[in-house]
Amino acid sequence: MGLTISASLLLLVIVILLVRRAGLKVLHAIVCVLLGFYLAGSNMAPTIDNFSSSLGEMINSLSF
Repeated sequence: MGLTISASLLLLVIVILLVRRAGLKVLHAIVCVLLGFYLAGSNMAPTIDNFSSSLGEMINSLSF
């Protein structure tokens, strides 16, 4: 649950920065959000969840 909230907040910040700085149009951001909702309800949702969890674990295991 913590990874989901952190990833969601990170993606929200990235989208806000893209809208303000990189010229991403609000309509494009809305389409991306809708795509996320549709993917969450699809058969690909467990695969995407496993990938994001694995990526989070990999980043957590890095030592600098």
